[in-house]
Formats: sequence, C-alpha cells, structure tokens
Amino acid sequence: MDLGSFLSSTIRLATPTLLAALGILISERSGVLNIGTEGMMLVGALAGVLGSYYTGSIWLGTLIGILITVAFAAIFGIFTVIVKADQTVVGTGMNILAAGLTITANRAVFGASASPPKIETFDIVQIPLLKDIPILGESLFSQTIPGYLALIMVFATAFFLFRTNTGLKVRSVGENPQACDTVGINVSKVRFLSVLYSGVMAGLAGAYISMGQLSFFTEGMIAGGGFMAVAAVVFGNYTPFGVLGASLVFGLSNASSYRLQALSTGIPSEFPNMLPYVITIVALCITSRRSKKPASSAVPYVKG
Repeated sequence: MDLGSFLSSTIRLATPTLLAALGILISERSGVLNIGTEGMMLVGALAGVLGSYYTGSIWLGTLIGILITVAFAAIFGIFTVIVKADQTVVGTGMNILAAGLTITANRAVFGASASPPKIETFDIVQIPLLKDIPILGESLFSQTIPGYLALIMVFATAFFLFRTNTGLKVRSVGENPQACDTVGINVSKVRFLSVLYSGVMAGLAGAYISMGQLSFFTEGMIAGGGFMAVAAVVFGNYTPFGVLGASLVFGLSNASSYRLQALSTGIPSEFPNMLPYVITIVALCITSRRSKKPASSAVPYVKG
C-alpha cells in the first residue's frame, strides 16, 4: 500500500467533516447545538451543483451553495434563538425538510435521468517543492483548495476563540448567558451569528462533497456526514485541534473501509461500510466522561 496516497485519501475524506465540525464548534460554543447540519450539508451539496451547472464556474457554484445554506441556517436560527424552540427538535425537522426539498429540486431540474450532468469540480492543487517531500508531500501538499482551507481554518478558529474579544464573547455566551446579558452582551445576536457561521461551513462542506469528492448530486448523498461532524466536535472535546484529530480519525476509518473493499478480502461490503460509524460510537463513549461541553449548550436563553 502506498502510504502517501492512503494519507492523502484520509485527508480528502476528512475535509467535509472538518469543515462542518468547525462551524458546529462555534455554534456549540455559543450554546446552540446544530443538529440540522446534516440537512444544511445536503442543501449546500445540491445548491453548489446547481450553481456550477448554470454558471459554469465552480467558485460561483460554491458561493451560491453557501448563500442558500446560510438562508437555511437562518431559518434554524430564528426558531432556536428567537422563538426559543427545542434545538434538537428543530434540527431534526430541518434535516427532514432538507431531504424532501433536495429530492424535489433535484428531480425537477435534472429529472430521473441516470446520467449525471457535467459540472466543474475541485481539482487537486500541488504546492511546488513541498509536494516532493516523501510521504507528507503527497498527503499534505496535494489537496484541493477546500482541503487546504479546512486545515488553515483550524488555526484560524483556535485564534478566534481563544485570542480575540469576539471569541471570548462566544465562549461566555455558551457558558453563562445570564451573566453576559447583565454586562450588555446581546446573547441572541451572538448565538444567531454563530448559527449563520455554522451554515457557511456546512454549505462549503456539502459543496465539497458533491463537487470535490464526487462530481454530481445524488439524493441522500451526505449519508450521516452531518451527524459525524457533530460527533467530531464532541470527540474533539470542543476544541479546534481536537476537532481536527477527530475528523482525521473518521477520515482514516473511511479510507480504510474503501481499501478493505478494494482488496477483495471476501468480507461483506456492509462491514467495511460500518467501520466509520462504529468508530464514532466507540469514540463518543470513551470521551463522554471528560467532555468540556459548554454549560448552556442546547439550552435556549430566556431573558429574566
């Protein structure tokens, strides 16, 4: 097995989980559990394909995917932050809504044809000189633009959360919204903007799946990826670098399942496909007792 190629596949498969999880991390830190990420990624995947199909530009397609997903996230934010509805119930409802909307829109535009439309996709961009480093060169420096962006965003998110006043407000609102309110911090505004940001990242993650890992949209193609992103935040103990590690573990499990299927070991394909989800469950069980979950996570703030 080519180790460099295997690690490169691991990073590519971890990219959408990492992108979505970094958005969820900000939302969670502000006190909003975005269970609706699965549906948001699905919306971003279809909207990105439609945008790329009609404009002929992958970047315009990605931008359209992000904008439509943010609008979808705004609906989630209105119900959870403004109306104070139960976040888990609303998120579940958004996932169901997204599944129905994307199926309807996809069939309305492309019909029931089995042949996917031709669209622009993300190409691998190799960084000169660095790509020639043994093993690491092929894995780290031969990625798509979203792949590089995901890695950069880990450091940017860490800096934002722990080195800026705005990041401090986000963390404070997630821990003690009542105290924040008494010192003049607009809790609803911070939480709503955090939800919108999670929509940005979910939209980018969805667009990457449909135009980076694949080159078309299929119904239900996220296949639990949004829930794995939520799990990555918990497994990563609500820190950016922890989320990176968790995403790489999930990417590694996905890459391993594909390799096992390719080796024709005689093992039924269902078992390798189960591997990422089994690892997710085991990881959550291991990390649940030492969790640094924000004190007010998933708790609507009602001003006293």
